[in-house]
Amino acid sequence: MIINGKLIVSSSPLIRSAETIRSVMMDVIIALFPAALMAVLLFGYRALITIIFAVVAAMLTEAIWRRKRDIFSDGTAAVTGLLLALILPATAPWWLVVVGSASAIIIGKQVFGGIGYNIFNPALVGRAILVVSWGGHMAGDIWPSPQPFAFGHDISAVTGATVLASQEKAVTYSLAELFIGNIAGSLGETSALALLIGGFWLVYKGHIDFRIPGGFIGTVFIMGVLFGGGFYGNIFMTGLFHVVAGGVMIGAIYMATDFVTTPVTPGGRLIFGVGCGLITMLIRLWGALPEGVTYGILLMNAFTPIIDRFTIPQRFGGVKESA
Repeated sequence: MIINGKLIVSSSPLIRSAETIRSVMMDVIIALFPAALMAVLLFGYRALITIIFAVVAAMLTEAIWRRKRDIFSDGTAAVTGLLLALILPATAPWWLVVVGSASAIIIGKQVFGGIGYNIFNPALVGRAILVVSWGGHMAGDIWPSPQPFAFGHDISAVTGATVLASQEKAVTYSLAELFIGNIAGSLGETSALALLIGGFWLVYKGHIDFRIPGGFIGTVFIMGVLFGGGFYGNIFMTGLFHVVAGGVMIGAIYMATDFVTTPVTPGGRLIFGVGCGLITMLIRLWGALPEGVTYGILLMNAFTPIIDRFTIPQRFGGVKESA
């Protein structure tokens, strides 16, 4: 091709795009804005503080590690911090948020060589480290009940378990309440509605493939129908309950679709999504933990190279070797 009168020779495909990593990350931040706004509306100033600390800590950690003055840089650190904040409880102490963000950037990304080289989703690495190291702040009866628009109230005054921890508590909430998000849980996983709004934006911008979230959510629904026991009215309602409760929506739409840590082939993406849903439900239904999204995605991240290897499509014009 000819650019500014010069012949430029490069390998195919010769495709040019105006998109950059920074522009894509800005689209992700825009997509996460409804969930972040809903978190602040439901959990007040504590949610806003958690989000600010997580994002700033992630950006500063990466800037210090890479010795750069531009703390926003390509925007990946900001997205990691925001995602981590949205999978933490509103009552998380500030130091826990900072440690989680720093761990996500250093252990989840930079030790592998930075963006494009990390094996696991950084935000989920940060959360997994916090769960293992400070479980008392991440599990049990520590989840505050939402107090919509009550910005001056202490949300830590009324805490309890999430709906996934108790079937007796789960049936006290309607699907509408679960969908809108007026329940106890992590900042960004309570409102399926807000997460879907952002998800549609990412689909519109062409940043995510329907195969991963479709395979993930579809598997969760089917397993909830077949093995959920029908405790939520009937088997189909139980399947929907497992879809909108907990971290399935934020995991399927925003974390399982990470460009770096998920397969690149169409068939591989579907396998990846189904695998995430399968592991999530195995942990939910028969494991010791009420939630399995974090470990479902991290385990499938480890299998991404193998999935890609065995799902590479045949080259155009290629002929299979005869036996």
